[in-house]
Amino acid sequence: MSRALPKYNKRRVAIIGGAAAVALTGAIVAGTALAGETSKSGTTTARTLADVGSITCPDVASQLPAIPATAQAEVDRNLALLQTQIDEANKRLVDTVGQGGPNFVQNAILGPLEDKRIATVNRIATAIGRTADKPQGLDALAPCTLGAGGAAGTGEQAGGGEEGGAEAGAGAEATPSEAASEAAGGAEDTGNAEGAGEAAAAGAITCPDVASQLPAIPATAQAEVDRNLTLLNTQLAEANKRLVDTVGQGGPNFVQNAILGPLADKRKSTIDRIAISIGRTAEKPQGLDSLAACTLNK
Repeated sequence: MSRALPKYNKRRVAIIGGAAAVALTGAIVAGTALAGETSKSGTTTARTLADVGSITCPDVASQLPAIPATAQAEVDRNLALLQTQIDEANKRLVDTVGQGGPNFVQNAILGPLEDKRIATVNRIATAIGRTADKPQGLDALAPCTLGAGGAAGTGEQAGGGEEGGAEAGAGAEATPSEAASEAAGGAEDTGNAEGAGEAAAAGAITCPDVASQLPAIPATAQAEVDRNLTLLNTQLAEANKRLVDTVGQGGPNFVQNAILGPLADKRKSTIDRIAISIGRTAEKPQGLDSLAACTLNK
């Protein structure tokens, strides 16, 4: 035989229920905040974050020698940039779940992240080396890995987004001369009779010419400028090779996210080095960053 609850008991039940609802809401908010990432819809589930995993990178700061006072500010800026790069890569890891082919995470996040870290670590070494012994071997700290929950080889663990993703390993598979021949549009795939057809379907990437936009180059900067101009050509050749190697992969924004975006990032770093080298003994050229972006022509 059921008995009606007294009024004060009903009020207690209502208050307790309300408190539980508030506590649950707080737990959800806290869980979202701890996740640290939001999807395009503004929400990210804990399950999505767990499925994707996270990117971890070697610590650079702990491997540095004593930093001269004159280099401290520049080193600090670049150490902060290294962390920003990791944060952005982890965000792209979440935002692009389900995109790309079997190597998409490596090609579209880990590879480009490594390239950025190499450039940033090199700037740190250069800053220290101006007034002390330049640290060697820091490039070994550039590669990062996909941690628990993620598998770099699965298409579901996609990454790329913004700075998108370049196939970091693709360039290493071909010599600059091989990549250059494919960049010119004559790509030959000796192991695949359809290679030439794929090259034609892929099109070709073209970039603004940097050398013609440079001012007079001081003799002390000539060698460094030449090295970086050569690197710009190599980057373009490797990007064109990746364009051929990845025909048919990814979604509608794959080329922008996985090739053109990372190429622009690499070119910007290289162009910055050119400007800095000239600026050490002459007026530093301005506005060269506008030459970093490239386009796909079909």
